[in-house]
Amino acid sequence: MASILSHVPLVNWLVAPRESPKSIDIPPVEVHSVEANADKRPRTLKHLLRANHVNHSIIYHNLQFDNHMPHILCSAYHLGAESKELYRIYDEESKSLEPWKESPSEVTQDDWRDFLGDRRYQRAYVDFFEDSLAMKYTYNWKKVVEEYMFGGDEPLVNNLICGLGHPLIHLGYAYEFDNREIAMEALGLAATQHNFMHKYLDDPSYTRKAPFSSTSPLKLLHKLAADARFDGLFREPGFANIGPLFRDHEPLLLEYWNAWDLASATVPAEAQFRASQEAAVALLVATVAPGTHAYDFFVVHVLTASHAVRVLLPLVPARFRVGLVRQWWLLALAVYVAQLRPRIDPDHVPADLKGRGWKHVEYEALHSQWATDAHYVKAVRAMKEAARTWGDVHERYLAAAVRFVDDFEGWSF
Repeated sequence: MASILSHVPLVNWLVAPRESPKSIDIPPVEVHSVEANADKRPRTLKHLLRANHVNHSIIYHNLQFDNHMPHILCSAYHLGAESKELYRIYDEESKSLEPWKESPSEVTQDDWRDFLGDRRYQRAYVDFFEDSLAMKYTYNWKKVVEEYMFGGDEPLVNNLICGLGHPLIHLGYAYEFDNREIAMEALGLAATQHNFMHKYLDDPSYTRKAPFSSTSPLKLLHKLAADARFDGLFREPGFANIGPLFRDHEPLLLEYWNAWDLASATVPAEAQFRASQEAAVALLVATVAPGTHAYDFFVVHVLTASHAVRVLLPLVPARFRVGLVRQWWLLALAVYVAQLRPRIDPDHVPADLKGRGWKHVEYEALHSQWATDAHYVKAVRAMKEAARTWGDVHERYLAAAVRFVDDFEGWSF
């Protein structure tokens, strides 16, 4: 894990920061379009995604939990799941989901921004976006996303990390599988989970010179872990810490947010994004001490959100790409502090794979007792795609994935 945990020296900003790069350019992922594919596996996936879309709300359990059905179905499909395995996943995941409920009123073109952040309007928002899909854009879902996600003075794309990143993750799967149902759900999630975090991207005054900087997200996380100013902010780890963190300690958090020097003249932004994916893997796997099996449920969202950013970067308008990466960084920092800054230790990831490769990892993802756990399967999928994207000559992504599937015993909250 040496590269995943590599150290880049911090440098003080002695002058005003340079302008951010205008874009981050990486190759697109393979798109798995199942809509017109007559083979059994893609046909099964298409039908199950549509069944979930029709039958299950995108938010459930007192409007607190997110519907992860598309995430696990698409991840399992990509890892090679057969039709019977996809059906088993659907049946198991469906047990906890809920049917749609009527919203207080309809959402229209004139007032669709008036109800942002109100989860009671999930049905109304999805209906609104689907009406636009059918009547305005003749079922071209990317045109709907273009108008409502990327348009306006405060575009929804600048708030994709709301709801612990679920709108971001959902949108990534929509593009990766060219699926209009997932796309409409992603828009619905972005609308109903909209929150205060949009201001950090919409308002340029929050982007300012930091007292230190680095081109390495992981180095900044190490610095954050040792920063005594964060000691004792919270008594217990948990998602509930995120709101108070921004409310009471915003300047401290934004120091680290602004400290990532994506505009570096010496380290290209693409290389820095690669480093951020390495950091995401390290956050999930290298924070778990041997024998504890304490894989963090909230930290895994940092990894799966990173996968979504990787998918979306080549596809979203260039002017939003840097902001998308910076959104992910803000989410990563908030989760890391909320979870009490667990120590990242490369020695927690053994280098000896004992002959185990990606086939072993994929088998465990699809056939172990955790094969119907959406976050478990998504984490494996994210690590595999990172290895494919950047290459894995020294098998460090593989080592992390092997350690994860062999050591996992459920999520720590």
